[in-house]
Amino acid sequence: MATPRPVSQPPMSCQPRTPRQDGDGDPSPAPAEGSKLWVLPPRHVSRKAGELTGLGRWGVPRRGSPVPPCHQCHLPRRTATVWKTLSPFWGEEYEVQLQPAFHSISIYVMDEDALSRDDVIGKVCITRDMLAEHPKGYSGWVSLSEVDPDEEVQGEIHLRVEVLGSQGSRRLLRCTVLEARDLARKDRNGASDPFVRLRYNGKVQESTVVKKSCYPRWNETFEFELAEPAGEKLCVEVWDWDLVGRNDFLGKVSPQTPSPLPGGPARLPARPPPAIPSQVVFSIQGLEAAGQEEGWFRLRPDRSKPREDEHRGSLGSLQLQVRLRDETVLPSHCYQPLVQLLCQEVKSGCQDGQVHLVTLLDETTTAECRQEVAVNLVKLFLGQGLVKEFLDLLFELELAKPCEPNTLFRSNSLASKSMESFLKVTGMPYLHTVLGPTITRVFEEKKYVELDPGKVEIKDVGCSGLHRVQTEGEVIEQGCQHLQSYLGELLDAIIKSAPACPPVIRAAFRQLFRRVGERFPQHQHVKFVAVTSFLCLRFFSPAIMTPKLFHLRETHADARTSRTLLLLAKAVQMVGNMEPAAGRAKETWLAPLLPALQQGIAQMKDFIARLVGTEEEEEEGEGGPLGPPAVVVKEGPLFVHKTRGKGPLLAAAKKLHFCLTGEALSFGKSPGAERSGAIALADILAAEKVEEKSFGSSHVMQVVYVGAGGQQETAYLQCKCVNELNQWLSALRKVCVNNPRVLRAYHPGVFRGDKWSCCHQKERTGLGCDRTRHGVTLQDWSDPLDPAAEAQRLFHHLQGLRGTLREKYWELLEPEGAPNGARGEGTPLPEGLSRLFGVLGDLEGCHRLAQPPDPPTPALLQLQT
Repeated sequence: MATPRPVSQPPMSCQPRTPRQDGDGDPSPAPAEGSKLWVLPPRHVSRKAGELTGLGRWGVPRRGSPVPPCHQCHLPRRTATVWKTLSPFWGEEYEVQLQPAFHSISIYVMDEDALSRDDVIGKVCITRDMLAEHPKGYSGWVSLSEVDPDEEVQGEIHLRVEVLGSQGSRRLLRCTVLEARDLARKDRNGASDPFVRLRYNGKVQESTVVKKSCYPRWNETFEFELAEPAGEKLCVEVWDWDLVGRNDFLGKVSPQTPSPLPGGPARLPARPPPAIPSQVVFSIQGLEAAGQEEGWFRLRPDRSKPREDEHRGSLGSLQLQVRLRDETVLPSHCYQPLVQLLCQEVKSGCQDGQVHLVTLLDETTTAECRQEVAVNLVKLFLGQGLVKEFLDLLFELELAKPCEPNTLFRSNSLASKSMESFLKVTGMPYLHTVLGPTITRVFEEKKYVELDPGKVEIKDVGCSGLHRVQTEGEVIEQGCQHLQSYLGELLDAIIKSAPACPPVIRAAFRQLFRRVGERFPQHQHVKFVAVTSFLCLRFFSPAIMTPKLFHLRETHADARTSRTLLLLAKAVQMVGNMEPAAGRAKETWLAPLLPALQQGIAQMKDFIARLVGTEEEEEEGEGGPLGPPAVVVKEGPLFVHKTRGKGPLLAAAKKLHFCLTGEALSFGKSPGAERSGAIALADILAAEKVEEKSFGSSHVMQVVYVGAGGQQETAYLQCKCVNELNQWLSALRKVCVNNPRVLRAYHPGVFRGDKWSCCHQKERTGLGCDRTRHGVTLQDWSDPLDPAAEAQRLFHHLQGLRGTLREKYWELLEPEGAPNGARGEGTPLPEGLSRLFGVLGDLEGCHRLAQPPDPPTPALLQLQT
């Protein structure tokens, strides 16, 4: 998974890919001579949204939004709507790459309203400290908490604090409030009217109010007479000024107390416990020693007054699986010994009397992390052009075990998981081509399909005045006809798809077909079942049952459509098993479908024979390093906004079709029309969000690029929803990962009239008021391959298995019941395992050398530079 990393050291060292600090403390790309642009140490959060139960007084919740809509991620995700239920199930999984300095994830559960703003049912806030307490991830039910407006704060403030005068004379405490960025939006216009309030020694001073800005610039200085002794504390707060009603709290600079997760499996705090009641912000004693301190300070909620949540436990609970993966990725050359060792093991294949390294990896990897290891191995060998050899080795090792023909590849072994991951990484466009039309038809027609007499719903049919009740037999017969129609269309699409199947997938199935045929020469049908056990049972059927999770649909199916999809997936599974009688024995009501299933089995055998047929025509497509076949990264219609005039309106926007490839972002009037223009990827400087107040929509992004005349230009593009906005931003950031000219700062507003709408700066070409977020991306199967990241994850996994690998090697080498020989540390190991331990030791040393020195403790508490 490719992620942007600024260069900090030339690639002849094993220094980590860390951000350089510029004058304002922002990480910025600084390409060194003779080196490429690396990515920041990736911070991944994997999050699976599960069930929600016990919702309270809000009526009928229809949407869960397990996303970080805020503050740190800047790439919120929104689940599909689950209609008319108090116990929704989503089953959606997201993996987001975050900035290294992120501090919390906020998860909001919403009730969707068609004619007004969505209602917030409750929220869960998970801090980085909480996740650090559970390195293997947290799984359990979490009570929703009521949203407190005073806790919905975000952003940072830039301060300079100093002590003037000397001991024995009149001394002053001077605080200069320079600017703030990314403040919370408290007003209906999508902005705030911020001002700063400072308290010291019983005195209060306030700054001027900056109207309609979340990126205010004050540049105001405040002085207080220093108390003797200097025991008083300086408190800095930011507020949103309101003409009518109380001012809204925007945050304060304050210390934070870590909030550990409870040890039990059932509960996660809905809100971090209040910090120790205190107004401590700046230590004047420390400031006296330093003289002056300046930097960006994170704004935090005011928890000086502990408050019990009166609705806690009554708003429902959310079941989550959350895991933080914090990694430091070294330059790619550091991983070359490990990659070369793994490639050599794959090329050498199985050897009699020896325990293969892949066998040790399979035997020592636990079930809970086998899927992740399989994905890393598949992507690593895809990048090395050895995925076909790797899968063939797995097939050979799996078939060498004692196994029965009817249970072949049905377990969750490394071979099964690797093949399943391989199909998802390389075959998603093929899957969409084959299943897309039939899935769309099922969603649009919404036919009632039911074959089980115990679940049939009798309904009235006929025109007005001539109603009659359908019999159970009529309902089943009608449902069977619909299901046979869907199954016939789907099987026809599968049978005709052999030429469209990616060559690398056909090559993998050809090897599997041959290996199984050699292993079971007396059961020739088993080799067909081996192919369909992956293609139908682990690829097609799961996508049919849950099309949203495979990006075939944007929403979940309703109850009727879900039942139709379940029956259709069951039929495809029975065709894949190639034994319809076995399925009918368990569920006799499937008998009416038997003729269609038998015909489908015959067609499926012919399809498999063609799929694994001639290989001469595919040799060109199988060689060399391979990757996900995504020529078109993303495409779709977007509205283009203009920024001239008093205010751009939606009616003034122009709708165009955009297409993002590995070379350019092009656009035209329609998908098939001639391209009207294009922006080369090398000219793109940033892809960021635009403030809601700029165009009256929160789904607008900006693409900053270098125009034909060498001037910096900005295109403002509106998406249809927040998920599409984030998908476009993520895709643009990934394809521009190696651009050497990316911006460090940008303006989230528009330049209208004579100033920027975000910070009111009058210089159009001035430095931006907010940081760019090149490293914040969504992870997907279609991501470009990142060999260094995959090798780092494999290193981390293997490093934790060093002792287990040694023990498992001796266990597999010696026959059962034989006396144990010497197994001490000095016992010689095979060359492959010995080399592996040596490579792991070298990489461990590189990581130790790459650890940055501890930063000096600032004189001010919570100073962020």
